[in-house]
Amino acid sequence: MKQLLNGAHSRFYRVRLALEAYEPQGRWQGWLWEFLLFGFKQGWACLFGGLMLGLLLVTKFLWSADWPLARYDFLCLAALIIQLLLLVFRLETLNEAKVILLFHVVGTAMELFKTHAGSWAYPEPSLLRIGNVPLFSGFMYAAVGSYIARITRILDMRYSNYPKLWQSGGLAGGIYANFFAHHYIDDLRNLLFLLTGALYGRCWVYYKPHRVWRRMPLLLGFGLVALFIWFGENIGTFASAWAYPHQKNGWQMVPIAKLGAWYLLMLISFVLVSLVHKPQEPEAPTA
Repeated sequence: MKQLLNGAHSRFYRVRLALEAYEPQGRWQGWLWEFLLFGFKQGWACLFGGLMLGLLLVTKFLWSADWPLARYDFLCLAALIIQLLLLVFRLETLNEAKVILLFHVVGTAMELFKTHAGSWAYPEPSLLRIGNVPLFSGFMYAAVGSYIARITRILDMRYSNYPKLWQSGGLAGGIYANFFAHHYIDDLRNLLFLLTGALYGRCWVYYKPHRVWRRMPLLLGFGLVALFIWFGENIGTFASAWAYPHQKNGWQMVPIAKLGAWYLLMLISFVLVSLVHKPQEPEAPTA
């Protein structure tokens, strides 16, 4: 355990070095290996979220309402065990777990307000809950923070033209406040999108799947992450883990308009993760 607390790298670090040491022969083989390695790293970064979505689907079809342990309570306990195992087996660093815990708290606070306002609901009973919010729900937010923290480290992400901490922190605070305030005053979401573009419009993220640095506009990266969260949200509502008002009489897809909300919420997670993984300038230009 002492080694876990003091270690700067997760156990995956050695696996990553071994895979990156492989030298494919030829240009096409090199591109294919880089593509496969990129996919493997992405999948590894999604480990927590993928396990949680898998549990949502499995319990939807296998769980019985007559069992002594409520489904939501099982999901909460399972999420705790997964998080503990990630730490024990050094698949996640302790500093990353601290930020994920913070995002768990941030998400749960918003859940309490949003369920009270009727934005969505959790239809099943449970003991491990605060008000209308089962405690497992915070782990779904934590899964987003876990992915961003892990992929930042795994792909050794660097940033050009990254905004100052007070600017990104102020924007994240404004986004979080708007999730509450728009129920009482005008929704400032469009203004927040403009501010996001102004702050991050010139920012590029550099990442290293294998040997060569690649890059993309950071705003595009935000959009891709938000899209996959939207996919995950459709899986979660299909699994009846929570429901929006339009799904009261049966499952329907989550509106694509929700992408905007997840885009902004994901940015909050990104800023929180930047407290652990300080944004650094790229070491080399893109290929």
